[in-house]
Amino acid sequence: MEEGDRTGTFTDETWAIWEPLIEAVRPRGKTPPHDLRRTIAAIFWRHENGAKWRSIPAELGPWWRAAQLFIRWAKLGVWERLLDADFSRKGCT
Repeated sequence: MEEGDRTGTFTDETWAIWEPLIEAVRPRGKTPPHDLRRTIAAIFWRHENGAKWRSIPAELGPWWRAAQLFIRWAKLGVWERLLDADFSRKGCT
């Protein structure tokens, strides 16, 4: 995914912004770092398309991995911390 995935979710420029924010708030262990970009792209793809988990394109990895990560991070409050970090970076209050 050097120039972004085929779904257009993450270009290299976009990932360069999101990766440090994600690394700062994500729990360690379950998701290998080399799969993280693709898995996050799958979650964003689902959100952008309003699709079911099983509809995630195969090139974004197994649908169940994206679903598990999304649910696990939701329970741990990771998404809230990620959004707070993004708003802080942008200077929003």
